[in-house]
Amino acid sequence: MATKKTSPAKDTYQAFTPYKEKKGEEYMNEKQGAHFKSILENWRNELMEEVDRTVDHMKDDAGSLPDPSDRASQEEEFSLELRTRDRERKLIKKIEKTLKKLQEEDYGFCDTCGIDIGIKRLEARPTATQCIDCKTLDEIKEKQIVG
Repeated sequence: MATKKTSPAKDTYQAFTPYKEKKGEEYMNEKQGAHFKSILENWRNELMEEVDRTVDHMKDDAGSLPDPSDRASQEEEFSLELRTRDRERKLIKKIEKTLKKLQEEDYGFCDTCGIDIGIKRLEARPTATQCIDCKTLDEIKEKQIVG
């Protein structure tokens, strides 16, 4: 069975030039905001393109295969792709929410304690909503609750 595989979306948003902070520069100024807006929009666009490729792939390959094993393999492949796209759909929503925070000039600050999240952390995880300390505490609490 020869099917065209679509690869899951990679985090190619990381193919950007890291922001170089200048001494005394105000945190989350206009330049930094534009930097993160570009990262987030590019990431969202890549994810949306991947969704389109999946739809096209599924339309093209959805023919009826005579062999039950081939059909089962194709259905499993489609199922995996759909689960991946569902995760990406949720990520697109998170990116949209983050872009709104950026527009409202509320981006880059910890939702829990209010301090700067930091340029490097945001470049590593552009949708981060907590500083590393608060996120670490949340993970520790979660492990204690879950066991």
